[in-house]
Amino acid sequence: MAKSSSDVPRPVLKWAGGKRQLLPQLAKYLPTSYGTFIEPFVGGGALFFHLRPGRAVLIDNNPELVNVYRVIKEDVNGLIASLKKHVNDSAYYYGIRNADRDPGAFKGWSDVERASRTIFMNRVCFNGLYRVNKKGEFNVPFGDYKDPVFCDEGNQLAVNQVLQKATIILGSFEQCLDFAKKGDLVYMDPPYVPLSTTASFTSYTRDCFDVTAQKALFSVFQELDDRGCKVMLSNSYCDFILDLYKGYRIETIMAIRAINCVGAKRGKIKEVLVLNRFE
Repeated sequence: MAKSSSDVPRPVLKWAGGKRQLLPQLAKYLPTSYGTFIEPFVGGGALFFHLRPGRAVLIDNNPELVNVYRVIKEDVNGLIASLKKHVNDSAYYYGIRNADRDPGAFKGWSDVERASRTIFMNRVCFNGLYRVNKKGEFNVPFGDYKDPVFCDEGNQLAVNQVLQKATIILGSFEQCLDFAKKGDLVYMDPPYVPLSTTASFTSYTRDCFDVTAQKALFSVFQELDDRGCKVMLSNSYCDFILDLYKGYRIETIMAIRAINCVGAKRGKIKEVLVLNRFE
């Protein structure tokens, strides 16, 4: 279904841990000026779309997500035409979803077709999740929504415009060091440290983001600080993170936990925002 929206770009994808609801809180801590905006875990890109910076570097290790952004930047009209072909039907959805079960056939898809598939599934699947199994196969069931919008033409065009000022990189978070320099703003929003053994939703890609990865990220944070970058990092409010970043400024913000199979466990929860003491 196609609808039009305003000229102000919004996230194209629903993304677990997306920061759209937290923008008013994050805005309180943003620096008054900065050079290039760099986001090593871009995900849904809520802060990027809110800031609409003059220069940006967007990095993620999810190839389908990065492909979506590249296609919107380079061939938004082709993407819109492809999105208009989809239908909100269970059998159709599972046919599209199961394309990645046949890697040979799926690899034959064009970049536009892959981006269209990702957006369509994200908008009609249950709870708007992006989740893959250990084989890298998208495994979220059909959402059975009455009228999901999977072709917001106006927003696609607005996103196309703001992405013209962005460099889009498929890679690990460490690659931000290839671009970051003094005065740049780096916002890090990694997979969070689980608060319990059951709260381990880190499957945006086949790779787990474990304690070793969190410590490697801390080393990157330190390097960015040493370079004179302005760094912000979001993560769980837990002893591990509080201890790891104890040498930096730590603010507590309140987020709404929206993804949980048990409704009673959804609600407000503490998160931390770590800053390297910039104004």
